[in-house]
Amino acid sequence: MSFRTLFPSWRAAPLALAAVALAGLDSASAHEGAHLAGIGAGLAHPFSGLDHLLAMVAVGVWAAQLGRRAVWVLPLTFPAVMAVGALLGAVGVPLPGVEAAIAASIVVLGAAVVMSLKVSLPVSAALIAAIALFHGHAHGTELPHAVSPIAYGAGFIAATLALHAIGLGLALVCRRPLGRLATGTTESRSSKRA
Repeated sequence: MSFRTLFPSWRAAPLALAAVALAGLDSASAHEGAHLAGIGAGLAHPFSGLDHLLAMVAVGVWAAQLGRRAVWVLPLTFPAVMAVGALLGAVGVPLPGVEAAIAASIVVLGAAVVMSLKVSLPVSAALIAAIALFHGHAHGTELPHAVSPIAYGAGFIAATLALHAIGLGLALVCRRPLGRLATGTTESRSSKRA
């Protein structure tokens, strides 16, 4: 088995490693301090940090790679469990290693996407739930400082769903001939079967 077979997107590895490193640096600063209040701030926040963008888009891409029911189960599991994590954080339930877990989640999701990791739906949903719990907890600890945590949370969940949809869309575009050409994955299906 060649390296190219194992890592079909091997050309993306340096870019992926750089993004993970930047996200790790960005992660600690993205969750410090109080958020602004309201639905607009909730909508904007997931787009403000590289850790959010990478994790939430990766959920959509991985769901598309897994296909079938994962296409809707993973993108719905993430915001649902994220809301539970936010509630736990808001009421002061401690969760150790939140920032480290968020940084690690980007590495795990990036690896799942780059390797097109195929696991069962229960395993992938459990992994997404664990990741979402930490992401939600980080924001829940800051929600009490917001004037309207419900509006903020609604905006945040809407933006999360939008980022998952972007990931799903990117994965679908990369399946098309022009998308494969743009990403450098132009191997034909018949050569992959050989």
